[in-house]
Amino acid sequence: MQWETVIGLEVHTQLSTASKIFSAAGTAFGAAPNTQACGIDIALPGVLPVLNKEAVHKAIRFGLAVNAAINRRSVFARKNYFYPDLPKGYQISQYELPVVERGILKIRVGESEKTIRITRAHLEEDAGKSLHEDFHGMTGIDLNRAGTPLLEIVSEPDLRSAEEAVAYARTLHTLVTWIGICDGNMQEGSFRVDANVSVRPLGQAELGTRCEIKNLNSFRFLEAAIRYEARRQIELIEDGGTVRQETRLYDPDKNETRTMRSKEDAHDYRYFPDPDLLPLEISEDWIEATRAQMPELPEAMQARFQQQYGLSPYDAVVLTGSRAPSAYFEEVAAACNQGKLAANWVMGELAGALNKADIDIAQSPVSAAQLAKLIARIHDGTLSGKLAKQVFEALWAGEDDVDAVIDARGLRQVSDGAEIEQIVEQVLAANPKSVEEFRAGKEKAFNALVGQVMKATKGRANPAQVNNLLKKKLA
Repeated sequence: MQWETVIGLEVHTQLSTASKIFSAAGTAFGAAPNTQACGIDIALPGVLPVLNKEAVHKAIRFGLAVNAAINRRSVFARKNYFYPDLPKGYQISQYELPVVERGILKIRVGESEKTIRITRAHLEEDAGKSLHEDFHGMTGIDLNRAGTPLLEIVSEPDLRSAEEAVAYARTLHTLVTWIGICDGNMQEGSFRVDANVSVRPLGQAELGTRCEIKNLNSFRFLEAAIRYEARRQIELIEDGGTVRQETRLYDPDKNETRTMRSKEDAHDYRYFPDPDLLPLEISEDWIEATRAQMPELPEAMQARFQQQYGLSPYDAVVLTGSRAPSAYFEEVAAACNQGKLAANWVMGELAGALNKADIDIAQSPVSAAQLAKLIARIHDGTLSGKLAKQVFEALWAGEDDVDAVIDARGLRQVSDGAEIEQIVEQVLAANPKSVEEFRAGKEKAFNALVGQVMKATKGRANPAQVNNLLKKKLA
């Protein structure tokens, strides 16, 4: 039997506000345990929550970015359950009336594009954190995170593979960091993914029983966990068993999921409107003012890059992975008027050097203006691609001016036709065997002759001219 995997993701996006969603306590990561949890966060008797306006503003930005409906009236509810890191015994969230509903997000997997429906995005407070590794036989509780604002983004079960799930999560990660609502730091828990996974026979309309894999904090773990869980469910059913609805955890060391608890349904949480919070009212003026502040979004920029600079869809997606690389590329392309060549250098030589140095593009020793001038020298024939790499290395090492590096190192490409022709004739005279082999049909012999010419000119000959002259002489 052929099986189909069905996946829906719930992404917990920690909103980058200075204070918590219902209190003035700080949200900075890394503070000593329990130093950023105030009386409101732990629900001491008599305290009252006050909604953080900036958290609402960021939710509106997200709604606009995914073409969603932004509800003019939404309601906060109490989600009741017991867990040690939930000091109130309930979580303030949104249930029946969330702030954002019915959005879409386009993803690309290989050459294919797919639209994923977003069911809802609702505001809620984060829980604290259980600490297991620092204690022997006990668990510590750090409530610093309790009350940090979250936007939980829930997709429809439109994803059909681990690859699609990762593409969706990456695209969403790019978007929330792009519009400035989340720092996207997965290691610090700012962007966490829960994956709902089920399987069904191919062609069946009815969904299978789903299992939820909690708190996946890397794209690699997300992909591996979904692959394992789908395989586990298929094997279980084929062996005559049934899948139980449950919450599971992924163990990256063993590359397996394991049972955490039985999966609760909405009625198990006994949702009811929070009596301490009025309904949230969002005005049209607020929405329109937010819309006016929105940056050009990745999808729109990708389309523009393809049209304006002649880039492929793949190149456009890579260059819009975050705002800093896209801005750097555009500055380079505009200065040298060579979009494709600029894209190749930003994604190739520059990206490789940044990865090797483990720095981001904002710290690049080679400025956009320098790279643009280097590319201009390739385009006007002053440099070959190979010689340009030597100039790039000099710029990376701290030298300032492209032309000064070219002159100081004697890297100007030889484009004088008479000079190159003379060298070609010398190479042909010195390599009769290669000439004979080429005329006998061995193409590799031609490449050997090209190499000899380039060696004779110390790599400075124009490769196109060398090829043309050799073909002419060997005809």
